[in-house]
Amino acid sequence: MRTPSFRRTALVVLTFVIVSSPSCQSSSHLQAEADLIRVAERERLRALVDANMEKARQLHADDFQLINPVGASSTKEQYLGAVASGELDYLRWEPGEIEVRVYGAAAIIRYQSQLQIVIGGQDLGLRPHWHTDSYEKRHGRWQVVWSQATMIASR
Repeated sequence: MRTPSFRRTALVVLTFVIVSSPSCQSSSHLQAEADLIRVAERERLRALVDANMEKARQLHADDFQLINPVGASSTKEQYLGAVASGELDYLRWEPGEIEVRVYGAAAIIRYQSQLQIVIGGQDLGLRPHWHTDSYEKRHGRWQVVWSQATMIASR
């Protein structure tokens, strides 16, 4: 026989699962949040290409981490420091359609882009990449927390 406390706990857990489920959020609310995230990502890319460090700092969470196409990891300060110094210079970053999945105050995005970067003075040319990023809504605004880029090999 189950105790009343077990039933209360089960009810609380079930309620949390149902209420936090993306399917229980209105589709118009999810679409609006997805659109805000797309805008934030495009602003972030523009800030990086323009080396607009004030805007870039706002759009990257303090605990941001990048995994670049060669598998190296960078913190927010390392990454934005490289952009600010010109060691990492984005010449072009042209995203395709940005797919978004929203889960409450967290979201995952994925897209392909055409990306041209100069690293340490060496222009790597315009190349296609996949990007997968996680966003979190913090203090009322969406910020990128994790980012991973993968270069698409020529066939």
